Amino acid sequence: MAKESVKLIANNKKAYHDYFIEDKYETGIALVGTEVKSLRMGKCSIKEAFIRIEHGEVFVYGMHISPYEKGNIFNKDPLRVRKLLMHRGEILKLDGKLKEKGLTLVPLQVYFKGSLVKVEIGLARGKKLYDKRADIAKKDQRRELEKDFKVKNLY
Repeated sequence: MAKESVKLIANNKKAYHDYFIEDKYETGIALVGTEVKSLRMGKCSIKEAFIRIEHGEVFVYGMHISPYEKGNIFNKDPLRVRKLLMHRGEILKLDGKLKEKGLTLVPLQVYFKGSLVKVEIGLARGKKLYDKRADIAKKDQRRELEKDFKVKNLY
């Protein structure tokens, strides 16, 4: 079997800044035709999106898919609630974990895997302000080290 191509559509960098990602899951998403065409053009934002489990089904809220220009009457609301497709056992396991204090579900990436649109969701725990500051300090330190390393290698 040939390896399926993965083409990234949207990435949620803010999620990695605001949360500790404890576990990741790949899910499908129920879309209409014009939404898929819009995604092929890369018109998607998941910065403000969040995920809820209701009545044994998983839904993503706040995921913005821009209307397709040539879609006219077939276009749906860009911010409509969309259903994520997962196995029942996975959903029940996730629901049990979400009952723990401080855990939530956030979308991390939207991408094409072959011809299918997939959403990578993360089981996340919120970061405190001091955690965010520590992460920023680590990034700055790493950046400085890389800069020093480059300077040393030039001479």
